[in-house]
Amino acid sequence: MSSESPAALLSSGLVRLAAAPADKAAAIREAAQLLIAAGCVDAAYAESMQRREAVANTFLGHGVAIPHGLGEDRHRVRSNGIAVLQVPGGVEWNPGQRAQLVVAIAAQSDAHIAILRRLTRLMQDEARLAALATTTQAQDIIEALAQDSAPEPAAAVADLAECAEWTVAYPAGLHARPATRWAETARGCAARLQVRSGDQVADARNMVALLQLGLHAGERVVVSAEGPQAAAALARFISVIDGLSAQEHADAEQAARRAATPVQGWTPPQAQAAIIGIGASPGLAIGVIHRLASADAPVPDQPQALADGGARLHAALTATRLQLKAVADDTARRLGEADAAIFKAQAELLNDTDLITLACQLMVEGHGVAWAWQQAVERMAAKLSALGNTVLAARAADLRDVGRRVLAQIDPALAGGSLADLPEQACILLASDLSPSDTANLDPARVVGLATAQGGPTSHTAILARTLGLPALVAGGAALLELAEGSTAIVDGASGRLYLDPSAADLAAARDYLVAQQRIRQREAEQRSQPARTRDGHTLDIGANVNLPEQVALALSQGAEGVGLMRTEFLFLERGSTPSEDEQYAIYRAMAQALGGRPLVVRALDIGGDKQVAHLELPREDNPFLGVRGARLLLRRADLLEPQLRALYRAARDGARLSIMFPMITSVPEILRLRDICERIRSELAAPQIELGIMIEVPAAAVQADVLARHADFFSIGTNDLTQYTLAIDRQNPELAAEADSLHPAVLRLIRATVDGARRHGRWVGVCGGLAGEAFGATLLAGLGVDELSMTPRDIPAVKARLRASDYATLQQLAARALDCETAAEVRALDLPEALLEGAAA
Repeated sequence: MSSESPAALLSSGLVRLAAAPADKAAAIREAAQLLIAAGCVDAAYAESMQRREAVANTFLGHGVAIPHGLGEDRHRVRSNGIAVLQVPGGVEWNPGQRAQLVVAIAAQSDAHIAILRRLTRLMQDEARLAALATTTQAQDIIEALAQDSAPEPAAAVADLAECAEWTVAYPAGLHARPATRWAETARGCAARLQVRSGDQVADARNMVALLQLGLHAGERVVVSAEGPQAAAALARFISVIDGLSAQEHADAEQAARRAATPVQGWTPPQAQAAIIGIGASPGLAIGVIHRLASADAPVPDQPQALADGGARLHAALTATRLQLKAVADDTARRLGEADAAIFKAQAELLNDTDLITLACQLMVEGHGVAWAWQQAVERMAAKLSALGNTVLAARAADLRDVGRRVLAQIDPALAGGSLADLPEQACILLASDLSPSDTANLDPARVVGLATAQGGPTSHTAILARTLGLPALVAGGAALLELAEGSTAIVDGASGRLYLDPSAADLAAARDYLVAQQRIRQREAEQRSQPARTRDGHTLDIGANVNLPEQVALALSQGAEGVGLMRTEFLFLERGSTPSEDEQYAIYRAMAQALGGRPLVVRALDIGGDKQVAHLELPREDNPFLGVRGARLLLRRADLLEPQLRALYRAARDGARLSIMFPMITSVPEILRLRDICERIRSELAAPQIELGIMIEVPAAAVQADVLARHADFFSIGTNDLTQYTLAIDRQNPELAAEADSLHPAVLRLIRATVDGARRHGRWVGVCGGLAGEAFGATLLAGLGVDELSMTPRDIPAVKARLRASDYATLQQLAARALDCETAAEVRALDLPEALLEGAAA
């Protein structure tokens, strides 16, 4: 913590009275000029302050704004300082917000925190603030901001009975992810827990309240508890928050490494006007500009009876929670679990008691439910934005996104902008800020790039853009929204630039660049029907992971040679009742017909863990990943297992070329029982013999693979679950997701053990987990001796091309080196340069 006093940061030369800037931008320029003239910052810091406004709202409220530069521009601060621009007539900061005191901050660390705390106290004294906004004496402002007297008695706070001090050990301070864990832990305790920083106190169960403390690395806080088992609750809470430190440091180091990696964007041959923002998703795209209509229309204040308003709000919150669950499920299936977690985190924001309480307070004051809700959301989001942290600013965007969802449930007329009126031509979509919900639902065939006036590169919108492969820039500023509709532009998501009115030469150069970047991908697409045969003649079978018959055509078009994993749980997840034997039979037969005689590997119902089905009425488990799931459930529920097996054997009797594999196998008795049931049903139906395999998903199965191979016809390794169980990491836990790397040497050694065990009995081994779809991962799996790889259809061309460009003998050597590595990072460092592969494939 800096020892500089507030008085040392502010002098009369840094206060300008009676200013009358034309607008916010002019106000920021004037305030920045005071800092520049005083030698606190270099001239470029002024532009950084303007860019900050596009990323976060710096309006604190009560006529006070605190503009400051971006975190990455702290090197432009020569010495800590505060400048104050007094605007008696006020200047519009945001719609409906007028600033009379513009407090510009230049800080290399947290030297300005004392000023901010003093401002917080002043905002409780509206009369004094009003006087400062019109005073003719600069010393009045200096004294008000420099005083660091004890807070008034009414503001005094006390710690609870059991206390402990803790120093914030997170490099990025307390942001949304650890704050969520803090709140979850506190809610799991019977005792009441609170966190105090100076004279600011937060209920530890409330994530937003915790974030509003604005805790930086190195700050000391007091955590206290009272109530049932208070001492034990305090000890548990401290243990959890302290335990997050290692991951926070690892994340910070990884972010630093990424930041140090140079990003090369496209440069037009002729200098062109450009909107400069922050690169959020790499890639280049050419399209016509289309502005998304603003979703920020005024919300009318229509008071109604409090009971009726409360009921409407409750119904809207309930409907939104269900809607977010549906969005999360859909996103998981289309884009993956990591992106689906965005909407699960958004749902958590609806549990914020302060948010709901504030909305209710406004309704009690006589305001309408829609207006009260919108005001509550905006006030909470503004507080997060004003903390000056880009991560928290991104969470403010999430809060506003969730708020709009609830608002639309209260009154559909307030739903805001729509993506329904996109032009027929490929477009670059411009918006003030695009919500994660809208981004997830974009059609990449019609929207080829994104550019937003606000937002940040760590926002969920940016993450989704990268998943969709859409070039995107954020924080482009208000000028972005004034561009002519329908004009042509080029967006470069790597450099964060939107080039306007490109010349013919620029367009030609951009197209050449795209062609060059896509050369490998085009070659992969052209050769996707060719087998995955290495240059020295070793061939791997390539399958696709699909759920339904209508997905087969896409898989085959991408080069799939069959289906290596049909996830039958989606027949149960996507409906409200259990499908009958006849319904399942029709789907399996349709799947086989769509494949036209190609192989089909069907996974028996895999329910439990992260996949729960309400209509199956399964008992709740405290730890479902270690409970009754997969084969364990099937052997307990004949009503689920036997109709499915009968449907599959009927399809086989009709000519389907299928195999069955059973999930979550851990022992020989499980295989023997399942084989006996299969043989009984096969005999009853006079169906042909079919291969019966097992999933290798737990270390017990991999270690005993040589024994299990005596009784299974083949193995299919599920690398996602095998990684989870090997490393003892819940792969859905956002705190640990980065560490759940399937290239961990321990996982690779279990894969090798599985292959060795299968070879003893002449069994083939496939991989249907996420590692099979990574080009480098696929080469390692091939080197480890895997026979078949099954993956998401879009990954097939790249994996096939990578294997065709390789020598099997080299891959075996590469796998041997990987097994000797100590960490997953060392394994990934073995990846061959793309340039070498391109030359090999040419």
